[in-house]
Amino acid sequence: MTVAAVNPGDVEITKEQLSWIAGALQVHENPITGFWLLYVAIVIMSIIVFNLGFARKLPILKNVIVYSGLLIGALILTIFAIGMPVVESLIAAALVLGIYRIRLHRHKKEQHNQESTV
Repeated sequence: MTVAAVNPGDVEITKEQLSWIAGALQVHENPITGFWLLYVAIVIMSIIVFNLGFARKLPILKNVIVYSGLLIGALILTIFAIGMPVVESLIAAALVLGIYRIRLHRHKKEQHNQESTV
């Protein structure tokens, strides 16, 4: 059994094989810089989604643990994001959670106004 090593320069990746954001960040032309830019985009969007949907006030040590897990998980997501729309999905999740937060805030404000007038 022969195992062949593949050099990263030997693999051809076209823009059509990439997700939209990965293509926009030019992962196919400059793989290392594009990968890290994609990682940063995933980390930023993951933090936004986490804060909009799941964040609670935590002690500092627990916050460090949660964000450390987020940073490690974002590395794995970055590998998937090269060919799948991970960043795009995080953007959609942030939009949905943002709309939910706005509506919840309006509902609570309206409910508070009704209670104060009664």
